[in-house]
Amino acid sequence: MSWHGHLNLDYRLDGERTIALDRHDGPLRVLQRLYPEGDRVCHHVLVHPPGGLVGGDMLDIAMNLQAGSHALITTPGATRFYKSTGAEAVQSLTAKVAPDARLEWLPLETIAYRSCKAINRMRFELAPGAEMMGWDVLALGLPAASEAFDDAAHGQGYFTQEIELPGVWLERGTVRADDARLLDSPLGWAGHRVMATMWLAVGSPLSRERREALLDSARAIQAGHALATTAGSTSPHDQVVILRVLADRVEPAMDLLTRVWSQWRQTAWDLAPCPPRVWRT
Repeated sequence: MSWHGHLNLDYRLDGERTIALDRHDGPLRVLQRLYPEGDRVCHHVLVHPPGGLVGGDMLDIAMNLQAGSHALITTPGATRFYKSTGAEAVQSLTAKVAPDARLEWLPLETIAYRSCKAINRMRFELAPGAEMMGWDVLALGLPAASEAFDDAAHGQGYFTQEIELPGVWLERGTVRADDARLLDSPLGWAGHRVMATMWLAVGSPLSRERREALLDSARAIQAGHALATTAGSTSPHDQVVILRVLADRVEPAMDLLTRVWSQWRQTAWDLAPCPPRVWRT
């Protein structure tokens, strides 16, 4: 039996407080609103009770952040795409962020299991004056359990990922389990099986000073990190700054992203970091 889940989240200001209206259909929902850093920022934990996606499953998430609202959204655990014998499993996210609204999309890692057939799409539409931070951590297989994504006897799986900021940045690629050139080449994943991408994006061009401050802060953190040789920061467009890292395990990649997120929050928004409680459990 396939699961089809839909979740709509509508964030708006009620006085100085960001509130959220949510509607769900199927096995996808959010827990109660949390305000660990005051009324302005609404923290939400997105949960999928089945615990993973198999062939034929579809999860659709739609977010609308109205002017002045601020939402931080995370997950309590990894998103898991399991083995499929036929149909694809699809997760799709579309977020619309109004002027002066802020979104932080910070889920825990995505795990692509051996022989999965998976698609993960993310689209973020930022109005002028809107800003967001987001990240995506993709782990191929379970290296710690010696379960390889690209096992020679099970080389039919693939994972397609798309991250889009319309008119600013579009990244779309498919990792196939039998594509040794991509997975092992020094021009590809270089033998690593975890890739993390983090970005700060805005609906209006960043000033040169602001872009340089964000890049400098990320590069300073990278330089002193254990993943310094496999991480890099760049700004391919004047509305986005990107950090990319390759790793052998999720934990060091997530550690680097969390450190940069903490600094970017202060540099870009003059906000102290407030890690969600579920990150510590």
